[in-house]
Amino acid sequence: MAGDWTAQPREAGPRRRAAQPGRLPAEVTGFVGRRRELTELAGLLANARLVTVTGPGGVGKSRLALRAAARATGAFPDGTWLVDVAPVQDPLLLGHAVLEALRLPHGTARPPLEVLTEQLAGRRPLLLLDGCEHLVEACAELADTLLRAVPGLRVLATSRAPLRAGGEHLYTVAPLPVGPVADGRPGPGTLPDAVQLFAERARAVLPSFTVTEANAEAVGLLCRRLDGIPLAVELAAGRLRALSVEQITARLDDRFRLLTGGARTALPRHQTMRTTIGWSHELCTVQERLLWARLSVFAGGFDLEAAEYVCAAEGVDAEDVLDLLSELVAKSVVLREDTAYGVRFRLLDTLREYGGTWLRAAGDEQRLLRRHRDWYLGVATWGEVEWFGPRQAETAERTGLAHTNLRAALEFCLSEPGEEQLALLMAGTLWFYWVGSGHLGEGRHWLDRALALAGEPTEARAKALWVTGYMATLQGDLPAARPALEECRRQALATGDDRALAYAVHRQGCAALIGDEPGRAAELFEEALWHYRTIGELNSNVLMAMLELGLAYVFQGDRESGELWFGQAREVCEEHGEQWAYAYVLYAMAFSHWMDGDVRPARVLARESVRLNHLFHDLLGIVLGIDLLALLETEPAGPDVPGDLHEARLLQGAAHRIWRTVGTPFLGSRFFFGPHRQCAERARAGLTEQEYEDCYAAGARLGLDAAVSRALGTGGSPGGPGPGPGPYSVPPAPAPAPVRNS
Repeated sequence: MAGDWTAQPREAGPRRRAAQPGRLPAEVTGFVGRRRELTELAGLLANARLVTVTGPGGVGKSRLALRAAARATGAFPDGTWLVDVAPVQDPLLLGHAVLEALRLPHGTARPPLEVLTEQLAGRRPLLLLDGCEHLVEACAELADTLLRAVPGLRVLATSRAPLRAGGEHLYTVAPLPVGPVADGRPGPGTLPDAVQLFAERARAVLPSFTVTEANAEAVGLLCRRLDGIPLAVELAAGRLRALSVEQITARLDDRFRLLTGGARTALPRHQTMRTTIGWSHELCTVQERLLWARLSVFAGGFDLEAAEYVCAAEGVDAEDVLDLLSELVAKSVVLREDTAYGVRFRLLDTLREYGGTWLRAAGDEQRLLRRHRDWYLGVATWGEVEWFGPRQAETAERTGLAHTNLRAALEFCLSEPGEEQLALLMAGTLWFYWVGSGHLGEGRHWLDRALALAGEPTEARAKALWVTGYMATLQGDLPAARPALEECRRQALATGDDRALAYAVHRQGCAALIGDEPGRAAELFEEALWHYRTIGELNSNVLMAMLELGLAYVFQGDRESGELWFGQAREVCEEHGEQWAYAYVLYAMAFSHWMDGDVRPARVLARESVRLNHLFHDLLGIVLGIDLLALLETEPAGPDVPGDLHEARLLQGAAHRIWRTVGTPFLGSRFFFGPHRQCAERARAGLTEQEYEDCYAAGARLGLDAAVSRALGTGGSPGGPGPGPGPYSVPPAPAPAPVRNS
């Protein structure tokens, strides 16, 4: 299945070939030349487990590796997967980036490498690590560890420097051939690769452009002066909008004299690349150069509004940014990308580095980095506000698009003296993204670093503490959660921070509930809700406290009180268009219906809960729903229709795989893991031992998307949540109860 490399178990015998798993970007421009290189790379990949494509910046390492990976797809039944290493600045986040690229769930406190080796065990994928030069040691360690642990894995990397890992085979990419034209007559199949590349890119600017006998010599000369470096050739072709080939060549002569330099021992190609970019820089107006330098503070993509805020200052007015950005796009300095949420932009990494040198030379880097930080602190703050409302799913997606820039802003705060409180504030404010979009491990990473740097009892630290305690609880790391929450509670009492007190008590209730103390949990939830109402707090966290209190009552056998709280939470969700907490309300209602013997509504509610949680990539919500649906499969479907124990056991296998990514204390919870145990008992009683084991193993081979699809009864594995019933198309809830004080 495309998009899910663990989607389907492999079956013996003939069958229709499934779509190849993996995720490589589609090519948007033509691929020119490199036939020999592709053949040689294919040979290396067939015989070596680690191949590193090296060469200077702009020579086409990434493009060649992507084409080679795409060609090799058939040799890797578990897919070819791209990991963009360039935006990852912290080596400790490399494992998280790989998990994210592979679409593997990870919500535990375990090291990412440990999760990767477990999830990849027994598989045969090809992993493409693109742009490793700034994290050479981390990439080498990751590749070495994975290759030793996963015999079927192969790694293809691109880097300006070797990884120097065991078993590494290097493949150096040379510039494109520059001539002369075969037989001296330009035509199909006779153009040198560099000239052909120039011609193709030139036609994107001037559709009528062709290489003729009249201009072949000039084009060949230009490509030779550019040493056949693809990025240089493409930048030169982009200038045809304003200059002729001869004019470009003449200006290039000037730029060589002006900008050739650097270390005397540096490779000529490195000097040429700097010259080429410097020449491109000189062709820009003063304002365009200024914007280029300021855009270098962005990591990954950005939108127009971000550029206007961050980059507008002396020399560039906010209203000028759009036009200047358009010119930089036209000059191939900035890439334009279409997304579901509008146009975004991105600087090529080499051009970003070049712009950064000018920004530092101007002494403006720190000011721009602070403006960048301020913008993305605003993104986090506004996202937290919009999380409670009908734009929740869009907020999750937009925050995901800003992910690399949020990382950069957090890194700036943690590395710049005096910015520690803002690091606490940003990392804590992003709780909705860490929790609601499946990034618990990374969220803990940032919070732990910030808490270690800033120990004074501030509001920002209090928030970071309860968020840390909350996420550690969801990870099943109660030994870390409890002291963080207790510190937050003590600080809140000492400083009079009523909001932090409410959140600390609430999350202590969560820890008690997961720890099988429903009576204690109910007391804490009641207290938290009293504090929330006293300070006028109403958001997704408050709704979660309502339904969690309801669960605490249900776990104690008081279904009537529990359903009253579920009804109240559901009513508020529907009033405000909230879907994330609503998905948990549906799970709680499904659980209650099952306890009352109402199988059909329980199944409808549980499936909708899984669908919505999958929309947010909330692993805990997904696995709770799948486990409950597995148990419901054991119930009779009618008077003479027994339950499907085979399907129930298969869903259990799928759930177990997800449970391991959520946390071990959930596996030991008498209440949360109870449906799993009861389902297993029924399946063991009604299946043979072989059926019992085989169904479970088949389910354990399902990837996340495939498991969700199976649980929803949609058969194949979806590439995403897909269309489904509206968020509130479920049976009516019980009448809401008034908020009760503790």
